[in-house]
Amino acid sequence: MSITQNIIDALKNQEINPDSAQLDLIKKLANLKFKKGFVKSIKKFGSNDNLGIYIWGDVGRGKTLIINQYLKQLNPDDYKSFHYIDLMSFVHNELNINSGTKDPLDEVARSLMKKCDLIFIDEFQVEDVSDAMIIGNLLIKILNSGTKIIITSNSHPNDLYKDGLQREKFIKLIKICSKKLEIFMLDGKIDYRLRNIIDTNHVEQYSYSEKDILNLIKDNFILSNEHIKEIIINDRKFTCKLFSNNLLWIDFMTFFKEPNSSQDYNSICNRLDWIFISNFKSCNDDSADIIRRFISFIDIAYTKKSKVKFFFNDKDIKNIYVGKKLQLLWGRCSSRLSEMQNYGYLSDD
Repeated sequence: MSITQNIIDALKNQEINPDSAQLDLIKKLANLKFKKGFVKSIKKFGSNDNLGIYIWGDVGRGKTLIINQYLKQLNPDDYKSFHYIDLMSFVHNELNINSGTKDPLDEVARSLMKKCDLIFIDEFQVEDVSDAMIIGNLLIKILNSGTKIIITSNSHPNDLYKDGLQREKFIKLIKICSKKLEIFMLDGKIDYRLRNIIDTNHVEQYSYSEKDILNLIKDNFILSNEHIKEIIINDRKFTCKLFSNNLLWIDFMTFFKEPNSSQDYNSICNRLDWIFISNFKSCNDDSADIIRRFISFIDIAYTKKSKVKFFFNDKDIKNIYVGKKLQLLWGRCSSRLSEMQNYGYLSDD
């Protein structure tokens, strides 16, 4: 069976019928050719062969999902896969190790290309000036060797690193790379990540353990190796269940007991694509500070149309607060909580 059909069948097993844009991407991936056994060296661009694909589009359109199914069709020894954050962590570590060499970045490129025909970089998101120069030059060195590259991003190459320092130099490097990569826009109509997360509201399982929530996250997000149990907001550390890339998972009783504020909630909502909240408990007026902070968070998240997944489990929304002091505010908040679980709210950008 062909690679194309294998990927299509794997997606259908996940109840995904690929649309025309996704089918086009799958065919382009299946047509990538690898030169087995050639000696890699860092030289100038030579061949006019296409050396990979830069795939961009809105979140949840299936970019990473399709690439991961494609990689399953390859020999695991033939490729290396990185989340962008993990790649830059690897690069900085290798630069430190090779700091005494003539060109440390050459050594990093050689290390990446060793025994490898393809490098996949997921969620490409340049934000730092030093990283911008490093990654631009590194990609050129890798492409010069003939190694294939697949990149996924939410932004077109021309829109990367917007308003960044020395952006002109970075864009010049990216344009050099773009000549060797096909730029492909995956313009799907369905946000599969959103669908999968919202669909948990309609299955028979009503109570989600921490293991269930972690599995849901792993099924829908590519986690950086740097996912951690605390998040820094406005130069202060707060406890969380998991923080990785653009996802935050917090414990209702723990997080809102800490002295956070509306300024912190604004930062969270501006910074993150998804916020998961679990461990809801009934609170009375002895816990009014927790409810007050939560109401403030919901007001901000609702206004900003932030994507929040609530794991209420066996708790009725209206019974999360059973006190009297904040009943007027809680009535509005509970109404918003009900609305924020609907597809119409979450899909309205």
